Amino acid sequence: MADPVVGGTPPTARRPPIVVVLGVSGSGKSTVGRALARELRVPFVEGDDAHPAANIAKMAAGHPLDDTDREPWLRTLSARVRRSAEAGEGLVLACSALKRAYRDELRAAAGSAHGLWFLYLALDRDTARGRVARRTGHFMPARLVDSQFEALEPLEPDEPGLTVDATAALQVNVALVRAAVEHAADRTAD
Repeated sequence: MADPVVGGTPPTARRPPIVVVLGVSGSGKSTVGRALARELRVPFVEGDDAHPAANIAKMAAGHPLDDTDREPWLRTLSARVRRSAEAGEGLVLACSALKRAYRDELRAAAGSAHGLWFLYLALDRDTARGRVARRTGHFMPARLVDSQFEALEPLEPDEPGLTVDATAALQVNVALVRAAVEHAADRTAD
């Protein structure tokens, strides 16, 4: 992947950022999200933990989730984003957020006064399948990776966020986001 793609406006410096780290299974959302939360000194939330037991069982059985399955999960995550925004607190949330409609709901939950920003970890199907196949102790089987790519709607230019290569070094991606957040702080101070 070439240079990162920046779209929209990053969060302002007046409030800690709310960042959603998104991508297909195997893109490194949890790893990058935890590191980013440490770097930004904000709480980290693992979106997989918000799935109802029925969703986990369905995915573990090799069946992809549909929009109806994702509704309670998305409501839970939106409520968490809303609480952080209302409290003026930052947050890093790792969740697939594959569709624009899901991202719009998360952004609406943050409200315009706080804002929300996306970090999209982009990678190809083969790399995602390989990563998922190698991991242990996770409910998502490698055979569902294709269904995630079928549902995926990458960030659009009007969505606030950054698209990076998910295969880049962790430190590189965290530094890119940190620089974008600092750039937003500089612009806000002007």
